[in-house]
Amino acid sequence: MATDNGTPNIRYFTEANSEEQVIARITHPKGERFREIMISLIGHLHALIKDTELTQEEWDNAIDFLTRTGQKCDASRQEYILLSDTLGVSMLVDAINHRKHGGATENTVLGPFYVADAPIREMGANINLDGKGLPLFMSGKVIDIHGNPIAGALIDTWMTNEDGFYDVQQPAIQPKFNLRGRFYTKENGAYWFRGARPRYYPLPTDGPVGEMLLAMGRHPYRPAHIHFIVNAPGYIPVTTHVFMRGDIYLESDAVFGVKESLIIDFIEKDDPGEAARLGVANPFCTANFDFVLQKEGDGSSGLFLPTDSST
Repeated sequence: MATDNGTPNIRYFTEANSEEQVIARITHPKGERFREIMISLIGHLHALIKDTELTQEEWDNAIDFLTRTGQKCDASRQEYILLSDTLGVSMLVDAINHRKHGGATENTVLGPFYVADAPIREMGANINLDGKGLPLFMSGKVIDIHGNPIAGALIDTWMTNEDGFYDVQQPAIQPKFNLRGRFYTKENGAYWFRGARPRYYPLPTDGPVGEMLLAMGRHPYRPAHIHFIVNAPGYIPVTTHVFMRGDIYLESDAVFGVKESLIIDFIEKDDPGEAARLGVANPFCTANFDFVLQKEGDGSSGLFLPTDSST
């Protein structure tokens, strides 16, 4: 039907004009950025439905999936972050928002099991409170892109235990804040602590995200890694992991978090003398990684690369 002047009548919703009809209702948005995002979201969502000719049953299943995803969230588990991670969205948003310069340490996903305000521990403390796994001595420095040490940087670290679970997943089994801690770097930028060698582990598959992974024929495993957030006044924070070289899941991480620059050696050792010096049981392993921070507003293109450092 056309109007009196011959122009198409678009007052009513049709399959052909669906996105235009919905977008036209955005008349008083809360800011132009919100309007831009909503227009793109509506356009892509309607295009997906038209492209796949989604059935009513499939859309009902999608709504049920999203509902159950929300219902699976609680104080110790964030199923929506898991969904974002496993679809590669978390890594894409991170990549867009952390385009760094000058050899700064690359970001990767935060993950759904971060816990704020882990204990501030003395440098060198053992965060492996349940005593499981091969003892680890982890060390390195926090430096700027020119190689200068950053004293007083705050390193927040967390990891799973030998059984492949974070403490918040096993509150009745693991000690609180097991394998978590925060450390301030020394004058020379150095840090070191004792923990346990990381191991690969599966993401939780008892929720809707697990169902989705299995339906796609994907495995739920993450390669062995240790999480870190590193902050220092005047510098851009980094949220990242270090990954164990040789892990079988490095090239198929369920959340797409691996970057080549973050893969390091975890060196197994059987040396009672060195174990005693480092304060760990023998046998043990060591790992070393330097975090390189970029100053806020620094567009430097220096190419300083991390090197091995001692405590």
